[in-house]
Formats: sequence, C-alpha cells, structure tokens
Amino acid sequence: MKVLSRADELVLLSVWRLQDDAYGVSIRKLIIESTGHDWSVGAIYDSLERLTNGGYLAAFQSDPTPERGGRSKRYFRLTRDGLAALRKTKDVHDSMWLGLPDLGFDLKTS
Repeated sequence: MKVLSRADELVLLSVWRLQDDAYGVSIRKLIIESTGHDWSVGAIYDSLERLTNGGYLAAFQSDPTPERGGRSKRYFRLTRDGLAALRKTKDVHDSMWLGLPDLGFDLKTS
C-alpha cells in the first residue's frame, strides 16, 4: 500500500468526516475551511477520481432532485482500503514526528 499524497489524505479525511454528506462541493468546502487555502474544483475531483479508481473510495449517485434540475449528486464513501491507507499514512506521520523537539517559538533554524 502506498503512502498517500497530502491532497489525497485530505480528501479521504473529508469523506470520512462528512460521512453521508460527502460529495464534491461539501468535500471542497471542508478542505478550504480546514486549510485556509482555496482548492480548485479540478484538484478535488482529480483526487476523488484517482481515489475511486484506486479502490480507496466507493462512489454512488443520489436520487435526482428538483433543486438540481433533476440531476443527482455523486456521493463518496470510504472503503476498507481507504481506511487502511489513512491508518498507514497516520503511522508514517507519527513515526516521522516522534522524538522531534516541540515546534515552539524557540526553534532554532539556519
């Protein structure tokens, strides 16, 4: 299993957090709110497509709604492989951070 890119990790975490409300617009909104950076629609949907094709996400269509002119939304759900990828990525992060000094204001850099 590969280590996730930061973008893919954020998308998977957003899908997990949003649960039954995980679709493109809500995922993008949560990532923007969490990171404070604007993410393009294309960046979100590229990641969603890659993660779905890789088996980390399952996609399904909602029923058509009048608010959307009779169109349906494409929702996403984390798969077992997606959850395993998040766990592995967290383990890698934890391992890399382990034993590092506190990132306080007294950090000396060159």
